[in-house]
Amino acid sequence: MLGNALIGLREGLEASLVVSILVAFLIRTDRRRELPKVWAGVTFAILVSIGVTLGLTLAEQALTFQASEALGGSLSIVAVGFVTWMIFWMRANARALKTELEGKLEAAIKMGPVAVVVMATLAVGREGLETAVFFFSAAQAAGETLQPLIGFLIGIAISVVIAYLIYRGAMRINLAKFFTVTGFFLVFVAAGILAYGVHDLQEAGLLPGLNTLAFDVSAQVPADSWYGTLLKGVLNFSPRTTVLEASVWCLYVAVVLTLFLLPQRTRSTTAAAA
Repeated sequence: MLGNALIGLREGLEASLVVSILVAFLIRTDRRRELPKVWAGVTFAILVSIGVTLGLTLAEQALTFQASEALGGSLSIVAVGFVTWMIFWMRANARALKTELEGKLEAAIKMGPVAVVVMATLAVGREGLETAVFFFSAAQAAGETLQPLIGFLIGIAISVVIAYLIYRGAMRINLAKFFTVTGFFLVFVAAGILAYGVHDLQEAGLLPGLNTLAFDVSAQVPADSWYGTLLKGVLNFSPRTTVLEASVWCLYVAVVLTLFLLPQRTRSTTAAAA
């Protein structure tokens, strides 16, 4: 649940910051008449995200076991792609986000009311669609819907409060640093989602090695123990992990974490040289 809360916090804060930037821009430039259009776009984005989540859930229930595992595994890998892209994009663009959004909204206002609604929908909808895929994958991994949903809602609720406090000027936060720290932990969360997706594809018969285990610590880390539940909820850790799952987990962490840490060191080195 903690891993889900972290993803909910990241996605929720991105979406909440987008909304607060758009609203603040309209108020600051005395264009309050455009606010209903922005809120219409935000509402539409939320409804689409909920619809996608429900659609995936209903589709999964109608499938055979193998097809369901194939769908769950494929969407888990898609979710990892979203997480990875989100980590690097926000790390690079957090500081320029405000200027970029204000420029797009200014252009949309000149084009007309429909453009404003579409712009707001697209700006918020990306996070909404990513969250829908994350939630479905997390629910599949946990084997239930309630705990992942609670985790996401907690993270989103905290993000809304933080964004509101920032908007009101009651809180200052270094967004670049925030997204760097949360991105570091999300690399490990994403690695767990990827390993689970691989396991699903193995159960569907699309990948080999389902019975070739890298380790089996189910006796030492029972799945129903508090620490087993914690590891499962945060990192999608499985006490019985196949060789392919472990290999994919290690490879993802090694490559993505290295790339994630490199840009900051490169910029620091460049700045020092200058």
